[in-house]
Amino acid sequence: MSVPRVLITRRVPPPAVELLRDAGLAADVCDQDDPPDRPTLLKRVPGVAGLITMLSERVDGELLKAAGPSLRVVANFAVGFDNIDIPACAAAGVRVTNTPGVLTDATADLAWALILSAARRVVEGDKLVRSGQWTGWTPLQLLGLQLTGSTLGLVGAGRIGTAVGLRSLGFGMNVLYADERVNPELEQRVGAKRVALDQLLPAADVLSLHVPLTPQTRHLINAARLATMKRTAILINTSRGPVVDEAALVAALRNRRIAAAGFDVYEHEPRLTPGLADLPNVVLLPHLGSAATATRQKMSRMVAENVIAVLSGREPPNPVN
Repeated sequence: MSVPRVLITRRVPPPAVELLRDAGLAADVCDQDDPPDRPTLLKRVPGVAGLITMLSERVDGELLKAAGPSLRVVANFAVGFDNIDIPACAAAGVRVTNTPGVLTDATADLAWALILSAARRVVEGDKLVRSGQWTGWTPLQLLGLQLTGSTLGLVGAGRIGTAVGLRSLGFGMNVLYADERVNPELEQRVGAKRVALDQLLPAADVLSLHVPLTPQTRHLINAARLATMKRTAILINTSRGPVVDEAALVAALRNRRIAAAGFDVYEHEPRLTPGLADLPNVVLLPHLGSAATATRQKMSRMVAENVIAVLSGREPPNPVN
């Protein structure tokens, strides 16, 4: 009897491979850090029982057909799963899992790194000092936003949005949030107020996005909505890149329609919309939201445990479908 094979589409931190092998499964790892190209992925999936994917891998009807009837589970190494055709997987009898919860604190921390960097113009200051052109302190140099007393606007108040809001306690900020549901924790602990998105946009000094990517949230922040924000406002995105119309963002930043932005995700990742990288008033990070050692190790354990559960005939800990 052959050993069930689990394909991991990129190198991942321990302990995923070890856990799979300890469970009697064959771990087949694409030995690279970059995403495999589509032909390579389609060539490697036939006969696999499990597939551990990243957000960069598109799991659709074509891939499911290439994998064949042996495929029983797709475990996404991410909390998001918009790269996976969930109905197609369901029709093929393939379970889909993700890694929720474990990314919350790491991503919230990074959102605050972007908030502080954009508000206090940290990257611009660093470049100035490194260039050798800094001539010393001046009263008007690189003036930014003081967070104390300003308003933090959260678009989406799920796990990560809540964690970002709770961290505002240390900065004495007012908190508004737009979400389909009331968030008692935010309201009780930081005095947050729930408002409609169109009320939130003109009120926020810092607007932080924490929504999943769906047809309804694609280009949620577009030219029309950017035009309703304060000229002194800062836009932060650690959710999903296509939530923001990047061409409209470039125009808004270039024309100082808003003051600054901080992004960890991009509409056409890893490509940037032309002009974005040329702007001094945007902080750009390479999708580091979950890039804390402990977090990535927990994600590694979770994807392995999800795969092992399904292939053992048990309910996975983190089912999507």
